[in-house]
Amino acid sequence: MSEMPMERTLVLIKPDAMQRGLAGEIISRLERRGLRVVAMRLFQMDEDLARMHYGEHEGKGFFQGLIAYITASPIIAAVFEGTGAVEVVRRTMGATNPSAADAGTIRGDLAVEMGRNLIHGSDSPDSAKREIELFFDESAVHSYPRDLDRWVFETPD
Repeated sequence: MSEMPMERTLVLIKPDAMQRGLAGEIISRLERRGLRVVAMRLFQMDEDLARMHYGEHEGKGFFQGLIAYITASPIIAAVFEGTGAVEVVRRTMGATNPSAADAGTIRGDLAVEMGRNLIHGSDSPDSAKREIELFFDESAVHSYPRDLDRWVFETPD
């Protein structure tokens, strides 16, 4: 029986992934792991939202470039749900620096440079809660059962 809790996590498919036509592959990899999409939207992030999302990096040398990058093209924001979703997404993404990411991960297979690493995933359940609230109203997140869930997630008897 699984010891990990059912969680939600935020995923951002970044501008470089959108420009390279990799959104479908990235979403597919996360779904094939067994995670459910419970919210999704395509939009152009504005500077105010970018500054709120990346606020922890304000004042760092790369901050302005990060804001310019994330607002340069439409992105997809999605909420994925599943057992230990935060950790599952983090492991599926691979290391932040693609040159250090393992083969078989999104970044290890599809990216080369840290500043163009395709995807963001929340780094903890607390961050996931805060980030999801930045991008989605609660009414836009729809949890639902799937018939295959019993083949993906262990449930208590």
